Amino acid sequence: MFEALKPLPQDPILQLMQMYRDDTRPGKVDLGVGVYKDDTGNTPIMAAVHEAERRLLEGETTKSYVGPAGSAGFNEAMARLILGEGSTLIREGRTSVIQTPGGCGALRMAAEFFRLCKPDIRVWVSTPTWANHMPLLGGAGLNIREYPYLNPETLTVDFAAMLNSLESAEAGDVVLLHGCCHNPSGADLTFDQWQMVTELIQRKGLLPFVDMAYQGLGDGLEEDAAGLRYLASQVPEMVVAASCSKNFGLYRERTGALMLVSATEAINKAATSQLLSVVRSHYSMPPAHGAAIVETILGDDALRAQWQGELGGMCERILGLRHAFAEALAPVGDFSFIARQRGMFSFLGITPEQVRLLRKEHGIYMLESSRVNVAGLNDLVLPNVASAVRSVM
Repeated sequence: MFEALKPLPQDPILQLMQMYRDDTRPGKVDLGVGVYKDDTGNTPIMAAVHEAERRLLEGETTKSYVGPAGSAGFNEAMARLILGEGSTLIREGRTSVIQTPGGCGALRMAAEFFRLCKPDIRVWVSTPTWANHMPLLGGAGLNIREYPYLNPETLTVDFAAMLNSLESAEAGDVVLLHGCCHNPSGADLTFDQWQMVTELIQRKGLLPFVDMAYQGLGDGLEEDAAGLRYLASQVPEMVVAASCSKNFGLYRERTGALMLVSATEAINKAATSQLLSVVRSHYSMPPAHGAAIVETILGDDALRAQWQGELGGMCERILGLRHAFAEALAPVGDFSFIARQRGMFSFLGITPEQVRLLRKEHGIYMLESSRVNVAGLNDLVLPNVASAVRSVM
């Protein structure tokens, strides 16, 4: 059976990771892999996570299954984190959350749920979007449509083109939006733009699907969720995929959540039962450890305060690196957009040839699209990286 299979080309990001590992130069810099790094180049374990794990290790009494929906405590905590502590939607019973294996699990279960609801459903995604959106959604058999999002010349949101494209969406179509810290561009919608997108979604009868992978790493936990919360307050139905990989640093624990917002409590119960049947037919039940960490942190005032302080420090560090990087590149062009953008990623706007030259001559690794992980910089390497970029330009 296997003899007819042909090898597939390696994923560009995984290939870049391998090339970086094989490079023996001591001054090499990895700006490709999308994980947060501290000033030493390490992806740290947050102190609040360490403490939560210590408590879990001492107090855990079973390794039994958690059930298809996962931990109720985790799900309730994630609902409040995403929608706010005083959310009317939560009080009215119009929301439900299930625990998933990472944000990827949430996205794929949402895709399978959409197909269950409407087999010929269309999903609109931004150009560009996170590379894994296409295989996760398309792999479930959904029809993918694209709307323009980033102006390649200015590297800012081309909002007029986005709205114009979405005018051709039809009632019942799904629109995938990035909640904050757009991956891969870092260019986010303003709150006014969120309001205009909400008006379009309402008017055309579209279903909003928000990928919230970076809450807390843009402008803050509350600020980053403002657009999503406004949208949720105005529409009858909505779906949110959330990840704990970045804001809790739980990359390898694969901790995520999928939220449904429905018009009524009764509709939400029916929809959730269908979603859980989808989960049961795929991975059956989610892993428990990462969600238990998040539940422990969000359920303890002192631990939550510690976590929010650490997350705030990460956010401030990224913002500082953005401003410093834009200033260091100023002699060869206007890179002020880097300082205005949010989250871990930005495009430099240089050519693939220049990207390859940076890798060959300077040991600086980034995707050929020129997407860089700003959090991969630090005070030690930033001057050298900026100098190298200036030299190839």
